[in-house]
Amino acid sequence: MGHDHGHDHTHGANKKVLLISFIIITLYMIVEAIGGLLTNSLALLADAGHMLSDAISLGIALVAFKLGEKAANYSKTYGYKRFEILAAVLNGVTLILIALFIFYEAIGRFQNPPEVASTGMLIIASIGLLVNILVAWIMMRGGDVEENLNMRGAYLHVISDMLGSIGAIIAALLIIFFGWGWADPLASVIVAALVLRSGFFVTKSGLHVLMEGTPQNVDMENVIQTIKQTKGIQGVHDLHVWSIASGLNALSCHAVVDDKMSIAETEQLLRQIEHDLEHQNIQHSTIQFETSAHLHDNSILCKVKGESSGHHHHHHH
Repeated sequence: MGHDHGHDHTHGANKKVLLISFIIITLYMIVEAIGGLLTNSLALLADAGHMLSDAISLGIALVAFKLGEKAANYSKTYGYKRFEILAAVLNGVTLILIALFIFYEAIGRFQNPPEVASTGMLIIASIGLLVNILVAWIMMRGGDVEENLNMRGAYLHVISDMLGSIGAIIAALLIIFFGWGWADPLASVIVAALVLRSGFFVTKSGLHVLMEGTPQNVDMENVIQTIKQTKGIQGVHDLHVWSIASGLNALSCHAVVDDKMSIAETEQLLRQIEHDLEHQNIQHSTIQFETSAHLHDNSILCKVKGESSGHHHHHHH
């Protein structure tokens, strides 16, 4: 496959960035969790929970990159690239559970705010903020946080983690200066809401891929027009676009051509279409050419008919 040379370079960079980030965050998460228990601060524990989710997502992303490198074989013809999507879903669900637990804890604390060692809390939260800024900077500089779902997920975690640390810092200051004990559970609830939100979105985008949904960066209208406007194409049907993993989108369709066209000519057509589709974020296309005699159904998307669905399923490439 000549088309993913750009992919390997960022791949190695992503992995290195993830490993460094993973080590820093895991170490600091342990510090923060212990700090939360010692200072009796739920906000710190919430932030540690958030960092745990970070560490998990970074760990998953690392394993996913490792597994993604495993070659495709007869039993997994796409290799293990989907694993990162499964991992993202798992990670999202974990986040949601952590968030619900923090909400539950906070309710009790609002009713009777316990004593919090606010100075210790302030120090630990401040260091936490610096750690997050460092990790975010490492990711921005070395990794591909725009395109890769895995890296992007990990990066967004770190960003919302910063907010968690800021929340804990503000809560500690409020307790020190005004003695507002409720600031601590309030900060933890805000962090939990962030955790819940990122958990929801990670789960949602992961499930979209598992449901073979159309990738967000592909415009179906444009894709259909691109194929139809290619000189020599008379019609398109049975079109499917899905993503195998982030950054790897696939398309399959049937295209109707003139029945006098030679195989060599359809090859040229195919090259042209593949080239045009690569500009539309489709890295892998499988197109079956047919003459108009074969035209059984004019609809662009596949209509599966009852029992005959066997020969009609889109993994026939």
